[in-house]
Amino acid sequence: METKLLTVDPMKDTEIVEALGSATRIEILNLLRLKGPLNVNDIAAHMKLPQSTAAINIKSLEKAGLIETHTMKASKGNQKICSSVYGEILIRFENRSTSLREDVVAVSMPIGLFTEFEVGPPCGLCSVHNVIGMLDVPGVFLEPQRMQAALLWFTRGYVEYKFPNNAKVSGRRIRKVEFSAELSSETPATNSNWPSDISIWINGIKAGHWTSPGDFGDRRGLYSPSWWKLSGSQYGKLKTWSIDDQGTWIDGTMVSMQTITSLGLHDHHSIRFRIGIDETAGNPGGLNIFGKGFGDFDQDIVMSLYF
Repeated sequence: METKLLTVDPMKDTEIVEALGSATRIEILNLLRLKGPLNVNDIAAHMKLPQSTAAINIKSLEKAGLIETHTMKASKGNQKICSSVYGEILIRFENRSTSLREDVVAVSMPIGLFTEFEVGPPCGLCSVHNVIGMLDVPGVFLEPQRMQAALLWFTRGYVEYKFPNNAKVSGRRIRKVEFSAELSSETPATNSNWPSDISIWINGIKAGHWTSPGDFGDRRGLYSPSWWKLSGSQYGKLKTWSIDDQGTWIDGTMVSMQTITSLGLHDHHSIRFRIGIDETAGNPGGLNIFGKGFGDFDQDIVMSLYF
């Protein structure tokens, strides 16, 4: 059975945080995770609690959506069967600073919504539930199910996305554009020492490359689903390309002299973002792109326009 992951924002999900703020309720969740569905009496017996105390804590967990219950017939009347909903619970503080600023517009692009591609095997796509189509067949990237992709990989080529150009609509001047994505190299199985020069192009103009150190599989990604084999790529590095009037930067380090002016963003109604392996790359080590539900960062490709 697939292990479900719950991500909790403590600033919004206060009821869940309150339900987790009890050692007794934590022990009940762990008991159900280890033993499977149990009735209230069994839970009370395992934990050496009065039946009334167990029932009160179960009600709190059920109200928070952390356990499910259903009623079954017993030898005498009915019994309440409890089961755990999530195998993993992650508490994560969200950064809301940019969302509150009127001079920033951020757009999240699902990694499967590419508009153009050219890839070479080994390559493939998968959703959070299963592999999409056949592995190592580039034609799978044409399948409509690609829209559900949460992980994609290839050893050569590129994928390209079209982002809306909000500056064209509003008439405001862009002073900086950023693209953020979780990335790694790609090799059969995994290899932490497998460098790959990963490049981006904006509106057809190359804006520098980042050398990924490897294809990481030493542990399961924080969001990678339990069905995904441990021998497969598990997580990447979150990288941010920034282009302003001074040049192009990756995580604050200048990598190119391409500026916001040279991209000609105000000439187009869309912003084309291409990412892949340049044919002239010194380290053509392939590419993994991790989206929501895979890797260490629960996000797709994010473009931010700063006005």
